[in-house]
Amino acid sequence: MTSFELNGSQVSVDDGHPHLLSALREELDVVSPKDGCAPSGQCGCCTVLVDGKARVACQTSLDKVAGATVTTIEGLDTAEVERMADAFAACGALQCGFCTPGIVIRTKSLLDRKGADCTREDAARHLGGHLCRCTGYVKILDAVEALASGSLPELVAPGGVGSRGVKYEGRDLSVGRRPFIDDLRPAGLLHGAFTLAAHARANVVAIDTAAAAAVAGVERVLTGADVPGELRSGIIHKDWPIFIPVGGRTSYLGDVLAMVVADTRATARLAAELVEVTYDVLEPLTDPAAAVVSDEDAVWGLEGNVLSRSTYARGDAEAALAACTHVVEETFQTQRIDHAFLEPESTLAMPTADGGLHVYSGGQGIWDDRDDIARILAIDPRLVTVELVSNGGAFGGKEDMSNQGQTALAAWLLKRPVKTTFSREESFLVHTKRHPIRMQYRAGCDADGKLQALHVRMLGDSGPYASVGMKVLERAAGHASGPYVVPNIDVEAVAARTNNSVCGAFRGFGANQAQFAMEGVVDRLAALVGISGWDMRSRNVIDPGVVWGPGQIMDDGALGARACLEAVKPAHDAAVAAGKPVGIGLGLKNSGLGNGFKEIARAVVHFRADGMIEVRHCWTEMGQGVHTVALQVAVEELGVPAGRIEVIVDTTRELGAGQTTGSRGTLMGAGSVQDACRKAVADHCRVGVDYEGEYRVDWTNSLSDGVEHPIIHSTFGYAAQLVILDPDTGAVAAVVAAHDVGRAVNPMLCEGQIEGAVHMGLGYALSEGFPCDEDGRPTNTTLRSLDIIRPKDMPDVEVILVEKPQPDAPYGIKGVGEIGLVPTAGAVAAALHQHDGEWRNELPIVNVSNRERASAWR
Repeated sequence: MTSFELNGSQVSVDDGHPHLLSALREELDVVSPKDGCAPSGQCGCCTVLVDGKARVACQTSLDKVAGATVTTIEGLDTAEVERMADAFAACGALQCGFCTPGIVIRTKSLLDRKGADCTREDAARHLGGHLCRCTGYVKILDAVEALASGSLPELVAPGGVGSRGVKYEGRDLSVGRRPFIDDLRPAGLLHGAFTLAAHARANVVAIDTAAAAAVAGVERVLTGADVPGELRSGIIHKDWPIFIPVGGRTSYLGDVLAMVVADTRATARLAAELVEVTYDVLEPLTDPAAAVVSDEDAVWGLEGNVLSRSTYARGDAEAALAACTHVVEETFQTQRIDHAFLEPESTLAMPTADGGLHVYSGGQGIWDDRDDIARILAIDPRLVTVELVSNGGAFGGKEDMSNQGQTALAAWLLKRPVKTTFSREESFLVHTKRHPIRMQYRAGCDADGKLQALHVRMLGDSGPYASVGMKVLERAAGHASGPYVVPNIDVEAVAARTNNSVCGAFRGFGANQAQFAMEGVVDRLAALVGISGWDMRSRNVIDPGVVWGPGQIMDDGALGARACLEAVKPAHDAAVAAGKPVGIGLGLKNSGLGNGFKEIARAVVHFRADGMIEVRHCWTEMGQGVHTVALQVAVEELGVPAGRIEVIVDTTRELGAGQTTGSRGTLMGAGSVQDACRKAVADHCRVGVDYEGEYRVDWTNSLSDGVEHPIIHSTFGYAAQLVILDPDTGAVAAVVAAHDVGRAVNPMLCEGQIEGAVHMGLGYALSEGFPCDEDGRPTNTTLRSLDIIRPKDMPDVEVILVEKPQPDAPYGIKGVGEIGLVPTAGAVAAALHQHDGEWRNELPIVNVSNRERASAWR
């Protein structure tokens, strides 16, 4: 046993824990330190104080704390904790909140040493061990500055639509009081752990679970043979097996062979390593260009390696290109990226007294989770209730089920609560990634710089299973021309099946890949014409009434594109006058699924006898603030204070609209809550009544409908970003981001979304990547290897909110979640060209080790 003082009390823990974090969370139930990457110590989420000094708990062995004093947020002075919570919430210094308790502890340590002398630069440097994937650090540093100076901004409760106010649950999230799934510990809890594939493509000859089952504390080892219902799940195609059974074939290294269920997480993990699998190893198909023409099937049970092909054409692109004054031809390559959300995937499933199952999920579509779980178990979906626990970041990476199906199966069969939480390494292997896409562009303009023609061919590596890969390439195709008028266009985008990591939804959803390429050809054409990038964009930007991309006639919402471009012009001209290299990126991104999909979102407003008002909606809160949006709409429509609102998302009502994706949560969530509130007001807000509201988008067309002027999407957001470099070093010194959001429901949260997206966009442009080798094995296995930008390297970001309302949208809302990084990479590439004269066509620009393999795609 190891003894130490914890939060003022003497404790003793078992010596078998691998590190202090394990002892705190698994034995002592102290859960404010979060496990984002244990034991690598690269995220900072588990930071605690040891003898008053900030230490990363997953890197601190028990022998180093023997006799020491360990302090977590639970042990800090109450008044100090409340002050920290106030500062972080008031400054908007959190989004998902998973990383924030660790940052709060680091902040306390820093302020204890430096006090009022702590500068913003000090804070950025000392927070270097902390990752925040949501905020871009800007508002975190604002909070630290406020605490150091003693001048805290006023803590303002959210008001109606358009008001600045603190995030729903923001104070509790800041200091670790609002639990995540892995913080939940019901009585009788069992733990799950997976045995994953050792080879990306191999026949499974045998699975021997005897050694694992013999380990003391193991309750059961599950394989595909234990699945009573359907083996496969999926968002669009049901093609993703929850287990690869004997006689099946692995298709990537995230495939699950077995699940061990045991009395402790450590025991389950130990036993999972003892499952013996006999393989007949096959050569994986990891080059997408070779895969699409191969006679071999990359994926077990599926024929062919072309997942999808999206095409459209207007005019005569070849003839128009032949007549152009200037033509540019270039091939662009983007890279695979991991979402790197700070909270690894976790699911808790519990049998209910009435013979059903209650599942706590952090997924982005809990009604989809419910339906797939019911199919796997071969039971009525009404027996399954899935409750959202707002997750610790997602960005699209938690749309597909990760461990929900297997965990629900274990709880159903064992009639015990079961929780499965991935390690960071397992998370990397299992969940989807951003698509790497090769894009061949030919574009031409006349002598005045007016675009005349565009010819595009795209090939995206979607990995083995569909996820939403076909929709990502469809979206890339639709956005291939960016926010520009091009009268002649010919586009084809192919999604390939391979044995690399599965690729699916990721913030931007194909639009940022396509517009990196489009911005690149626009800048090259501008150079040939002899005008600036700003002028080239101004001559070609879409306006209301023009025909865009696949043929859509743009409505008055398109006023935002030019407004954003004009908004960054003063900063652009000032930087140019000062001799600084600059780059402009202009982008658009749809809100909603569109492409002919019928989208119906529902919400319920329910007045309780205790005076509280339940607002139930169908969207996942993952840091973006959709709960706050729902609350502010209710405040706006009902005229009640925010303190009376409780926001709930579970499947007890049939509200589901699919996945929280496509920047549609704010748009459609606001519309459905608005409708529910207005129905309640019309009926005098009676207690005990479910007032159901609806918002639907059912008038869009798909690319294949054959309509001359299809409405591909109902709504678009627009953005212009100006990247300014240090003229001496070429480093990014500042970003000015002008974003048309239609209407900012909460300007502080909206700014935070943009700042975080710029951070992610800069990483996408410069450093981040998740390449796979020739065997389909990811070469990056730690958060540090992803090369995410740290606080001290984050440039200044100025956000300009533009509000050009979307016709017929609730309050004129357009959405902001994804557009934030669409223009960034193109702007960075243009600025670097101004700096050194070199054109860039491959991402990431700086860290070449995170690019796709040179042997592929050729």
